[in-house]
Amino acid sequence: MPEHDIHAVSVVAVRGGRFLLVLRGRAPADGLFAFPGGRVEAGENDEQAARRELMEETGLSAGQIMPVREMRLGGNGGKRYRLKVFRVPEVSGALIAGDDAVHAGWYTIEEMRELPITASTLALAEEIAAEGLQRKDLPATKES
Repeated sequence: MPEHDIHAVSVVAVRGGRFLLVLRGRAPADGLFAFPGGRVEAGENDEQAARRELMEETGLSAGQIMPVREMRLGGNGGKRYRLKVFRVPEVSGALIAGDDAVHAGWYTIEEMRELPITASTLALAEEIAAEGLQRKDLPATKES
């Protein structure tokens, strides 16, 4: 990883065709909807960071967690992020926005297209939704 890249994680959770999103209250995506996530802290591995960020931003706990992909994204002020994206088939707990999330909720792809949303979030959600239509073996999620 280049020294200037910020190591971060993102968590994709889907329930009944709806994606879990948070409305960011701070940079780098202030005022935009995105998947829960954030920086990996010292001493954490990627999975630990993903679980922590999910809990801090949404109040939800992850069951199984699976890596989906790694992305490099540009941010404000020339910052670059190395983002490891995880898929969480099941979440539990009471949904409540916290940390730098000013709102958290479940959205369909159609609703997401109408939101102020990061381009990478929408593109990945559309890809996962299309894959889900082709695959009937995607795991179900627990209601909280």
